[in-house]
Parts: sequence; structure tokens; C-alpha cells
Amino acid sequence: AAVLVGAVLEAHLKALCRKVGVDTDQASGKPKKADTMNADLTKADVYHGIRQKQITAWLGVRNAAAHGEFDKYAEADVHHLLAGVRDFVVALPA
Repeated sequence: AAVLVGAVLEAHLKALCRKVGVDTDQASGKPKKADTMNADLTKADVYHGIRQKQITAWLGVRNAAAHGEFDKYAEADVHHLLAGVRDFVVALPA
């Protein structure tokens, strides 16, 4: 569940970047990582620094799940991830 919700989060970050004119690719042509897009959206004043930190934490849960590091988060963290991403997508539609 954490990996799936994390993929939705990353897709939404990318869509937000496109909506506001923030590049989703690096100068080399490689896609930007979710953390980089998150920082870029904060710099573009799409959302504030506290929201950026929330998203960074959600990405941390997603990354731990994706790498099988199940001891780094709890079931409650996944519930917070799901609720947070749901609220984020509704609050800032792309």
C-alpha cells in the first residue's frame, strides 16, 4: 500500500510541476526525483515549507517500503501516508 500511494504522490508532484511550469527533468534529460520536485514546488511558492517536510516524510515511508525496510515505519505511518496524500491531492489539484 505504501509503495502504491507513494507512486500516486510522485505522479501528483509531477503533474503539479507541469501545471505551474516547473521542469520535471534535469538538465541532462533524466527525470527529477520526487524530493527534487518537492523542493522545486516549494521554491515556486506552490506550497510552504511545512508541507514540503510532510511530503518528504511520506516519501521516506514509500522508499522504506519499496526497499523492504519494514522496520523503519509502522502501520500507522502508512495510514497517515494515505490520508495525507488524499488530502494533498484534493487541496492542490493538478
